[in-house]
Amino acid sequence: MKKLWILLTALTLNVTAQMPPEIEAKPAEFEIKSEISEVTVYLSGAQITRSKTVDVPAGRSVLKFVNLSPFIDSKSLSVYAKGNLTLLSVNLQHNFLSLQTPSKEREELTKTKKELEKKLQTERAYLEVLNEEMAFLKANSTVGGANTGTSLSALKEANVYFSEKITAIKLKQIDRQASVEKLSEELAKIQSQLATLESKKEFPSGEILVSVDSRSPLKVPFEIKYIVSNAGWTPTYDIKVKNISRPAELTYKANVRQSTNEDWKNVKLRLSSSDPNTSNTYRELRPYLLNYHTAPPSYGDMISRVSGRVMDASTGEPLIGATVMVKGSSIGTVADVNGAYSLPIPPSGGILQISFIGYRQMESPITRSQMDFRLEQDLQGLDEVVVVGYGVAEEALQGKVSGLRIRGTKPALARDEMAPAVNLVETEQVSRQTSVEFEIQTPYTLLSDGKNLTINIDSYSLPAEYQYFCAPKIDKNAYLTAQIVDWEKYNLLEGEASVYFEDTYTGKTLLDVRYMADTLNISLGKDKGIAIDREIQKQFTTKQFLGSKKEENRGWLLSVKNNKAQDIKISVFDQIPVSTLEEIEVKADNISNGKLDPETGIIEWNFQLKPAEKKELDLKYTVRYPKNRTLTIE
Repeated sequence: MKKLWILLTALTLNVTAQMPPEIEAKPAEFEIKSEISEVTVYLSGAQITRSKTVDVPAGRSVLKFVNLSPFIDSKSLSVYAKGNLTLLSVNLQHNFLSLQTPSKEREELTKTKKELEKKLQTERAYLEVLNEEMAFLKANSTVGGANTGTSLSALKEANVYFSEKITAIKLKQIDRQASVEKLSEELAKIQSQLATLESKKEFPSGEILVSVDSRSPLKVPFEIKYIVSNAGWTPTYDIKVKNISRPAELTYKANVRQSTNEDWKNVKLRLSSSDPNTSNTYRELRPYLLNYHTAPPSYGDMISRVSGRVMDASTGEPLIGATVMVKGSSIGTVADVNGAYSLPIPPSGGILQISFIGYRQMESPITRSQMDFRLEQDLQGLDEVVVVGYGVAEEALQGKVSGLRIRGTKPALARDEMAPAVNLVETEQVSRQTSVEFEIQTPYTLLSDGKNLTINIDSYSLPAEYQYFCAPKIDKNAYLTAQIVDWEKYNLLEGEASVYFEDTYTGKTLLDVRYMADTLNISLGKDKGIAIDREIQKQFTTKQFLGSKKEENRGWLLSVKNNKAQDIKISVFDQIPVSTLEEIEVKADNISNGKLDPETGIIEWNFQLKPAEKKELDLKYTVRYPKNRTLTIE
């Protein structure tokens, strides 16, 4: 009996040893839809803040935040939570099953396109038949034979017959041709609309998986922050000057755009500075360096504006809403429905950055005024899935990689640590260490369609001194400039400005604050109320030989007349050549009390003119050089 008990015990132990080990249960997964509460838009990109209070069960679970942008920068992802729970990991992934099927609008347009093409084909077939019928009539219009006469009555009958037939055919041809043109116009419109829809690439939705562990069921406020591409804003300005005795009125505007595949509905909006087709900008003289076989400086048209188109490299289709920026600046624009763009260029030139969702970014130096770009699709970008991050709550977390920030670990974060509260006024400027933010109180809605939303973020009345500038050797126009001091306090960024002077739109100028010193100079464009002329004085323009030297004299008469009703201040510039060799002598004979810079040869006159007053400036200089050499002198 005792032996039997031992045997059963051993058998029981053996069965227990052969039982499979316990399989750890997979954490429950919950799908969560969150709302965008705040957006900070940078010059390129935007930070999205999403908020949601989640019912978290006891134990381990996975919270899947869905319907997010596919263009999330994984390195910028931060998860904040308030509650007694542990954040174990955060995964960023793309849901390709969420790709939308062709829209109903596209299906209807495609159906309409096929119907129009069929009708157009039928009308062209009828028109071809009519053309053949007309050709047949013309080929058989001869009455009678070569050896047979034709009676007058037969000729009349034939004439009536052919006249009626040809008239009927011509009228039918006109009707059919009109029908073909109308159908062609309708088809072109449908094709254009289809092209617009097809240019909107479809992307998978983004998803953030947050793995948590809680000892008890909790209601936990979550806040998720991340940076997305395909968004940004560019500053533009309206500058209005009633007359030169009043301050300049400046309206500061922001053109905000986004194509992130997320609609921003009634969000708190912040704008951060972090990251005419003729020029109205006064052009300065360059040093006139005189040497053998050299010509005076040329003042051809500088590149003040660049235009072109942005297209798909493989299909040639326009990329509607593509972003074109001057690298390192806030000067930028977006391509229109034809893929066309146009933007001003600073005098220093620069590099253009061209980007569009789903395409590789391109950079190109600005070398000409017309520049087209073809972007290659980025087929790899959305196939990469970044998972898990660092900043974990427990040493046991496995598979961690850099590039993700997790908040909400023990001890739990307080809400005021998540994001500082800001008391907003209608538009408040907040100066950061290296940037400026404009906080807008009114909630805004901005759809993911790439269209510009223009926001008037501020306006100023700027005390200004008005100064005219003119270099009649280059351009016999006076350019009015508003000179503003203490401009730094307005936190202006470089951008294009629409200028209005004396209630008239005068064109556009570039407000480039990057190279301004104590005074901000805003070009207000040409003023036809100032008459300027520069004429050569032939009696002082001579050439003669003096021993081994050749001497040439030049004389110019500059005149400035004020035809305005107010006093004006004006600066006039001209130049004499500068010698680069000892054997070439340049002497200023008369500069009418102007200020001569000996290094550059540039002469400056500053004076005031009363209404109807005229001032003449005399400029004479002499050049001596060896008589066996040749110099090109203006």
